[in-house]
Amino acid sequence: MTTEFITFGCRLNTYESEVMRENAAAAGLTDAIIVNTCAVTSEAERQARQAIRKARRENPAARIIVTGCAAQIDPAKFAAMPEVDQVLGNEEKLKPESFGLDSSTERVLVNDIMSVRETASHLIGGLEGRARAFVQVQNGCDHRCTFCIIPYGRGNSRSVAIGEIVRQVRLLVQSGYNEIVLTGVDITSYGPDLPGKPTLGQMIRRLLAQVPDLKRLRLSSLDPVEIDDDLWRLIAEEPRLMPHLHVSLQAGDDMVLKRMKRRHLRDDAIEFCRRARDLRPDMVFGADLIAGFPTETDEMFENTLRAVDECGLTWLHIFPYSPRPGTPAAKMPQVNGLVRKERAARLREAGSQAVSRFLSGRIGTHAAVLAEKETLGRTEQFAEVRLDQPVEPGSVVRAEIVGVDAEHLIGRIDRSIAC
Repeated sequence: MTTEFITFGCRLNTYESEVMRENAAAAGLTDAIIVNTCAVTSEAERQARQAIRKARRENPAARIIVTGCAAQIDPAKFAAMPEVDQVLGNEEKLKPESFGLDSSTERVLVNDIMSVRETASHLIGGLEGRARAFVQVQNGCDHRCTFCIIPYGRGNSRSVAIGEIVRQVRLLVQSGYNEIVLTGVDITSYGPDLPGKPTLGQMIRRLLAQVPDLKRLRLSSLDPVEIDDDLWRLIAEEPRLMPHLHVSLQAGDDMVLKRMKRRHLRDDAIEFCRRARDLRPDMVFGADLIAGFPTETDEMFENTLRAVDECGLTWLHIFPYSPRPGTPAAKMPQVNGLVRKERAARLREAGSQAVSRFLSGRIGTHAAVLAEKETLGRTEQFAEVRLDQPVEPGSVVRAEIVGVDAEHLIGRIDRSIAC
């Protein structure tokens, strides 16, 4: 048995699992299962514990290593599970020496994450089984939203030097990747800890200039009030920056946003989407939204529901509020659990309607599609496309959109037009 990975949560975790995959292989680790956990909700943590128990039942002789944000925040909880052989913190999981034979002598290796001041460059050759590659440009968060436990799993904000980002992206492009996703915990906070204090937009501008063969670049979640001037110019002028931005919105009501200690208000989000769409008319937005945040009234929820249309959101990630012990929001007056679920369902329905409208509007257009599988890919706006012919995964092909099937576009490949 080789080392198996079970990854929960964000794109950053996906990236870090690939770093661990290479480190574990280099160390000769075998007969092991590494569970990379998420702590964003109580449900995510419950799913991780469930996966650990299942992994032990199905692999009684395997060494089970648990890491990630949930393990960083509460290592004792995972160390107490009889199925777990070792617990690694978020810093330790990225160190090659953590996977050597000698590393198994200490059952819990978890550092104080707040003491970490650097984001090491973890150079990887590619991402197993994926058409696009994720590149970590930032880690940690200096903000303390009242619902969020993640800063205690990731530490304070720290940025990767531009030269290291360029070096990694160049290697991935040379390895055949046509699309790169820049990821982090709070990427719009990129740069103030680096010499010269570059902004996110300045870093991206230099990256694209120095890696001219990169065809497509995506960004992970953005804070709507932290977009710098260089990034606005890139949105307007750079076709290699994909017309798909994901907004860390969380709510569409000002009082809820204030109680969350977010940095934006409702009008900030609406203005961000309006400005981006004015600069790039084909822009499509995704967003994270929390349903049933403590103290949320029916009127407050309706403001969030209306924001889906007022911002013109398409791809929604909906989370019923989940109290996290140790956060201020967990001590606030809670919304009834059934009400949270009902509000989440209404938001998901609004999202489904937005997706249907968007997909229907694409019929008759042409799209550059990045193939994820032989007959399945995604457009520049991140819509899934079923292709009428098999193509090489990872390639970019031109397709005419001829129909819609559920939440997929139907594409007919046009080989007369090169991408």
